[in-house]
Amino acid sequence: MLWNDPQPHDGPTNMAIDEWLWHHATLPVLRVYRWSGDWMSIGYFSRAALVPEGRAFVRRPTGGGLVDHRADWTYTLAIPRGHAIAEMPGAASYELVHRALREVLVAEGVDCRLTGQDGSEASAFCFDHPVTHDLIGASGQKLAGAGQRRGRQGLLHQGSVQVAEGRDGMRALRLAERICEFAEAGEMQPDVAWIAHRRVEVYAHAAWNGKK
Repeated sequence: MLWNDPQPHDGPTNMAIDEWLWHHATLPVLRVYRWSGDWMSIGYFSRAALVPEGRAFVRRPTGGGLVDHRADWTYTLAIPRGHAIAEMPGAASYELVHRALREVLVAEGVDCRLTGQDGSEASAFCFDHPVTHDLIGASGQKLAGAGQRRGRQGLLHQGSVQVAEGRDGMRALRLAERICEFAEAGEMQPDVAWIAHRRVEVYAHAAWNGKK
């Protein structure tokens, strides 16, 4: 299912919604969403001290580095257990999603390819350091990366694309079709109380965001 979330949210709310999908989706869901304000997100294992001074940030439940969301195209995949992608090894599911994303971007006229290995320059900032199966452009700049987490409920994949959406606005549907083979756009009805609780107790809490 494709869910184009129409309402921009702050960082803690976006993370709480993604977690709700991860725990409660009964079919694969691709959520595409926006941010209310100038947010960064940091990976579960990232050091909060590396966030630029004055920037609002939220810690993701998935891995990866620091991501600036002011001008990106942000998406999340929640794949329940029992579906093929959720049962793959991490590297395989990461590659599958990014191969599908590459096809979509190439159809938009973006020259890009998958990396074959980790970049040589280490960096806390996600888009300064390509890793295996990330997408890079013709000049070697990283265009798309993601973080993943697995649990008994399935796979959570949170991704960022540093390329504006194509003119026809069909990126989300094309990506959903390539990943799930059949995709239908629809509206989710998330549990507002559950999300509000997780937002306050976890994603807006200093103990979560500053713990590393």
